Amino acid sequence: MPQPYILVLYYSRQGATRAMAQLIARGVETAGLEARLRTVPAISTVCETTEDDIPTEGDLYCNENDLKDCAGLILGSPTRFGNMAAPLKYFIDNTSSLWLNGDLIGKPAAMFTSTSSMHGGQESTLLSMMLPLLHQGMVIAGIPYSQQALHETKTGGTPYGASHVSGTQHDQNMSDDEQQLCKFLGKRVANLAQRLA
Repeated sequence: MPQPYILVLYYSRQGATRAMAQLIARGVETAGLEARLRTVPAISTVCETTEDDIPTEGDLYCNENDLKDCAGLILGSPTRFGNMAAPLKYFIDNTSSLWLNGDLIGKPAAMFTSTSSMHGGQESTLLSMMLPLLHQGMVIAGIPYSQQALHETKTGGTPYGASHVSGTQHDQNMSDDEQQLCKFLGKRVANLAQRLA
């Protein structure tokens, strides 16, 4: 039987969301589970444009089996006008067969996001990612206020999930609080997956 893993599925254009995904994966691994980092291809307004099956750099593209077989899911996207990015939404919109089969019911899930500005829609983006996962029957895990970094952060971090303020030039490094909350979120979902298994 294959080892259980937590799928850390994200889309990142400037690299901030990918950096968060890597920290979240470290948190998953501190709980003793494998973290499987996957991304989704960009989409184009030109129908004839397609991406190669394997990206030229970074993590592999997610496929339906990566999602179907995971023990838990942590979903990440940069904010696009208070919503998840179109490439991630496009991928999720094509998971109807998993919904029909109930493949994700009862599995833990969490969300993370990055924004260029402090009030760039972090919480609404996290909520937008929750909606399809609730339809899939997943168990949503946020960040409880028992995490001191949630009280102290001056940048990203919400009870809805991990977040990061990357700056308008995408040059702001993650604060210590943002890093702690990313790692905590990964560990939390991994621990929940083990309890629910």
